[in-house]
Amino acid sequence: MPKLLSEAEITSRLKGLKGWKHEGKFITRTLEFDHFMDAIAFVNEVAEAAERQEHHPDINIRYTTVKLSIQTHSEGRVTSWDFDLAKAIDVVEEAVRRENAG
Repeated sequence: MPKLLSEAEITSRLKGLKGWKHEGKFITRTLEFDHFMDAIAFVNEVAEAAERQEHHPDINIRYTTVKLSIQTHSEGRVTSWDFDLAKAIDVVEEAVRRENAG
């Protein structure tokens, strides 16, 4: 069972992540890509990472903008699992941007 996090714990953990915010019962991040296919490549890689963790974000794609929202659905709130997934997503983002830059 994942650990439910207090507001203070969420705020503290967000400091270690790039661009993530606490919005209601989720942690969220919005990313912009240069091209639609870059955004889709990112989403595909996020899907792979989420499957490996058996923990899945809500994903909204609007052309070159991708918004990710994470919460542990079974708990209805943010837990330690959500920060593990956020960290994995940050790694995916770096890899996709490197690949698309070169």
